[in-house]
Amino acid sequence: MGSKHKCTICNEETTLHYNPMPEWSIDGELCGDCYSKKLAEFYPGEHTRVNLE
Repeated sequence: MGSKHKCTICNEETTLHYNPMPEWSIDGELCGDCYSKKLAEFYPGEHTRVNLE
């Protein structure tokens, strides 16, 4: 429990990681900041994050 992962883009350790979209052609996991940057890059406009819990 609590295993750490490293972001494929920035190489920072993170406990919460995101899988990139297939069209991004990125192999590995992303931290929240890099995931958000990629979202904005590939899908311009406003994005609202929703907690589904």
